[in-house]
Amino acid sequence: MVKTKEYVQHLKAFDVVVVVFYIVLTLLNIIFYSRIANWWLWILVNAGIIALTFFLAYLETKNENKFWTSLHYWYIVPLILLTFKEIYFMVKPIRIYDYDHLFISIDRWIFGTDPTHLIYKISTPLLTEILQIIYGMFYLLPIILGLVLLRKQRYVAMDFAVFTVVYGFCLSYLGYFLLPGIGPRFTLHNFATLNEQLPGLFLTNILRDFVNMGESIPPGTLNPAAVVQRDIFPSGHTMITLIVIYLSVKMKSRSRFFFVPVGSLLIFSTVYLWYHYVIDLIGGLVFMIFTVWSAKYIFNWWRRQIGKPEFSYNKN
Repeated sequence: MVKTKEYVQHLKAFDVVVVVFYIVLTLLNIIFYSRIANWWLWILVNAGIIALTFFLAYLETKNENKFWTSLHYWYIVPLILLTFKEIYFMVKPIRIYDYDHLFISIDRWIFGTDPTHLIYKISTPLLTEILQIIYGMFYLLPIILGLVLLRKQRYVAMDFAVFTVVYGFCLSYLGYFLLPGIGPRFTLHNFATLNEQLPGLFLTNILRDFVNMGESIPPGTLNPAAVVQRDIFPSGHTMITLIVIYLSVKMKSRSRFFFVPVGSLLIFSTVYLWYHYVIDLIGGLVFMIFTVWSAKYIFNWWRRQIGKPEFSYNKN
């Protein structure tokens, strides 16, 4: 018992989120094993990730050098991407039906038309190129924030930022199970002719292909709408971008002067580029508000459990 408690106390708050979330995914794999292909393999993967989390936390505490500290922070990056792909193999088998019709109806009720068609009137190849590049920077935003905090040696703030971002990603992934959908580029527009309908200049098509491959639709996929990841509600791009903006402002980081304009354009690009309905963005905003409201309470609760001082925006 004492040994187990010792290992648990090595965990940072973001490690706790990882462990809890992978336990949840494991339980879902067990409950819906008859629907999920290779469910047993995912359980083994989840168990390995949980063990790795404990191991890295333990190594950092025992060694206390920059290498293990950095590894303990940055293992989160590939883990977020791996989790995204595990969710891909779970959402559609568990939640058979898509809810795009609901999202379309809500958008039309709010705007009287489809926002992607409305915004299309201002589209130009140059604007499309700029927004596609910015959209592709999504995963870089929390990484940049982390690097800025580490450079300033704001380690507690870094712990809190990583915790809040990971916590946000996990909540957004759970949201995909609630109301899965595929987005307007499939339902309101012709995905096969997207490059002709919404052309860019030089990098747009390459970046689109990269995004598509990340969502399991490489070039040449015969029926992309059937196999694409169900990941539009809430908009993770909106949610995580708003979290990064919020943290940079609350922590009074000079990076806010970069995140506010770039993040605003990124959020706009999600609708302009036909990835999201506007209701997805509203969902992302609601999830973001809940995340930043609850994150500080959970983070400081864990800090108290392991005997460390609480986090404050003004002091850390």
